[in-house]
Amino acid sequence: MSVEMQDLSVFMAVVRAGGFREAARRTNVSASSVSEAVRRLEAQLGVRLLNRNTRSVHPTEAGSRLADRLAPAFDEVGAAIAAVSDFRDRPAGTLRINVPGGAARLILPEIVPAFLKAYPDITMEVIVEDGFVDMLAAGCDAGIRYDEALEQDMIAVPIGPRWQRFATAAAPSYLAARGWPEHPLDLQRHACLRGRFSSGAMPVWEFERAGQILRVEPAGPLMVRLGAAVDLAISAAVEGLGIIHLYEEWLRPHLESGALVPVLKPWWQTFSGPYLYYPSRRHMPPPLRAFVAFIRTRR
Repeated sequence: MSVEMQDLSVFMAVVRAGGFREAARRTNVSASSVSEAVRRLEAQLGVRLLNRNTRSVHPTEAGSRLADRLAPAFDEVGAAIAAVSDFRDRPAGTLRINVPGGAARLILPEIVPAFLKAYPDITMEVIVEDGFVDMLAAGCDAGIRYDEALEQDMIAVPIGPRWQRFATAAAPSYLAARGWPEHPLDLQRHACLRGRFSSGAMPVWEFERAGQILRVEPAGPLMVRLGAAVDLAISAAVEGLGIIHLYEEWLRPHLESGALVPVLKPWWQTFSGPYLYYPSRRHMPPPLRAFVAFIRTRR
């Protein structure tokens, strides 16, 4: 039986991308070409490999078994190509990283422009997702997350500030009208501007003082998608609509200008900074190796 390696490669791209359109984007071919390659492979093997509907694509039992057997071989081919690429004078290729909205806004602007200037043959794609993500299944080379969200069996390299903290603040006009909270539990009697992750989860507000941790779930007039609409929440806070609780770096310009003033500052919680994480590989892709070396040098 003669099976084209290109068709097998396209099939693996569909499985890893979770759909034809995304696989087409990652492989730089048309969606119709991807679909035709999978149909051709199924005809040659005489078995259905993918279940398709209008919303999703999932491997059949036969497709899952084939993908499981092919994955190590394709990973080894990728590693072999990466090893040959090491002989280039300058690293080249695409680096895909998966990051939360906070990192995209607060960490990467200090790093990415300088990195791309240093490595003009590298293209970087940043995928912003705030939930827990299987970075490899998402087709990424690396990700950025905090301690509690790091995937197991990954190499982690510090990136960005090693310590951050959440700040709580409000506009002078709000505090003049509603008064100052003296304790985190007082927030339950105040208007608070909250955020929700794309998964639907709504994080509680955490405070810490002298080893005591308090978690508060306040209510208020506005809720926004974390990452995507944080600026709206900050604007609402500046206009005096309520109290906001975000990364200190996000609020710092407004704190420095006086548009917002600190609230409950002795209770602001400090936490360790983010990490770049990636799988342990014998041959790391050159763009990723260059990026890791770059952030280690800056650190």
